[in-house]
Amino acid sequence: MTIRLTQLDGKLPNLALMRLSAWHKARGDDTVLMRSPYRRMDEPTYDRVYGSAIFEFSARAVERLKTEWPDAIVGGTGSGSWQTLEQIGVEDFGLDYGLYPDFAASIGFTQRGCRLNCGFCVVPMKEGKPKAAATIAGLYRGAPWPKHLHLLDNDFFGGPEWRDRIEEIRDGSFKVSFTQGINIRVLTNEIAKSLASIEYRDDSFRQRRLYTAWDNIADETPFFRGISRLEDAGVPPQHVMAFMLVGYDQSETWERLFYRFNKMVARGVRPYPMVYGDKKQILPLGGSNDRIGHKTIGDFQRWVNTGLYRALPFTEYHVSARPRVKEQGDFLEGAAA
Repeated sequence: MTIRLTQLDGKLPNLALMRLSAWHKARGDDTVLMRSPYRRMDEPTYDRVYGSAIFEFSARAVERLKTEWPDAIVGGTGSGSWQTLEQIGVEDFGLDYGLYPDFAASIGFTQRGCRLNCGFCVVPMKEGKPKAAATIAGLYRGAPWPKHLHLLDNDFFGGPEWRDRIEEIRDGSFKVSFTQGINIRVLTNEIAKSLASIEYRDDSFRQRRLYTAWDNIADETPFFRGISRLEDAGVPPQHVMAFMLVGYDQSETWERLFYRFNKMVARGVRPYPMVYGDKKQILPLGGSNDRIGHKTIGDFQRWVNTGLYRALPFTEYHVSARPRVKEQGDFLEGAAA
């Protein structure tokens, strides 16, 4: 059999497709990984087609794949289906890293589930309460691969065996990227010291980085309490990137959005806006300044994530604008890094 595996989004290797490939190859089948939902003119006739979508914005790609291959089996959080590999009869034969020959790290989950119940997240409904999934040794590919780990845990420190995993990371001299972030709202002094004791890295393993989030303005106190605990343990705020959920809170205004943004920048934390829903949404002003009333939250996202906020006030930002250093003014202007 010839199998098409279709990764519809995400820059990291797709675990579901890697498992599918390993299972099919164990049965003597051939697999090919594709990134496009469109059928190329030179593609063969496949015996089976799979697709995986993580994000909801991939809905159109999912529909395109189903149009091209009506019998395609599509799963993942962004597919609209919660069907698991076990439910379609796929046994666990490990991961086929051969699908991603340029990827040298190891990837996986040490725990599944989450202890929280955030309204915008489906993890608690899909996976339930936290439970251990694998040891560090179980995730590592082994020599000669580098000791680089992409941990996909949604709530690493909510797992029942996180202390054991930290010890394994530290004793094994692993560099680890907590790709899904850590929950800074419930970060304790013990957790902060544990993080300071290991080689945490960004998702390219080039620099020191911890990922977290400040999604709700009401979480200001626990957020900065966590930042202070990290700093006291030896993790500077400059090592922290905080995802900002924007467009989800119905009471969001530009003033409230920039309040979070400016507070983080002033503290040394790097903000990273994540838009929920329509990027063309225009927020209410929430103040007397009307100079950004026509800008969208998508514009804000690009302005921040490209780093232009360090050089160009948001009131002067245009997609085609070249950065110009200006004094930073009121809450609508942004803050200097």
